[in-house]
Amino acid sequence: MTHSGPPVGSEGGRAGGFTLLEVVVALTVLGFLIIGLNAGVRTGLGIWHRQTRQMTEVAEVATTARVLRVLLAGIPVASAANIERGAPLAISFGGTADRLRFVGDLPDGLGLARRAEITLALKDDRLVLSWIPRRFEQAGPPPSPTDAELTRGVTRLTFAYFGAPQPGEPSRWLARWDGPALPELIRVQVGFEHGDTRHWPDLIVAPQLAAPEG
Repeated sequence: MTHSGPPVGSEGGRAGGFTLLEVVVALTVLGFLIIGLNAGVRTGLGIWHRQTRQMTEVAEVATTARVLRVLLAGIPVASAANIERGAPLAISFGGTADRLRFVGDLPDGLGLARRAEITLALKDDRLVLSWIPRRFEQAGPPPSPTDAELTRGVTRLTFAYFGAPQPGEPSRWLARWDGPALPELIRVQVGFEHGDTRHWPDLIVAPQLAAPEG
């Protein structure tokens, strides 16, 4: 007796494939999975980008602060024997609340230092270090200053100087310092634009750390 197979479309016939409805459902689910995966990747990349940007900003602030600390702590002293207002004399030093100028040493990348006349100030929204080579013979016109941007997005740059205004007077913070005597401490405050996540802790440096010349 001959037995015929199950009719097409019966339960037994589905073992070899999928119905159109099942294929549509599977494709729909796969589409949702791909959308969710893409959204997750975008979210992850966004978080990574924000974290990277924050780390870069933190590193930039730390680098700028380190550069200023090295420069201010290394201000060369003219002579250990010359004392004014209880402090050693710098080769050249003077500052106001928004600008600081001094003679210092800039590294040249080869382990050496270049003596330069340095000015720290705010230009537009940039904290800028301007410098010209220190020349002992001023036969010709001075060269144009070279500007080095330390950081940008700055809205406020404030210097303060701790020391005795006159011999015998107690030391205190001052908004102006006329050298050549060095202050005991120099404070640098930096403010950034509204919404900027960078934070600048007060930088306080003792400038008498450099060895005197002669």
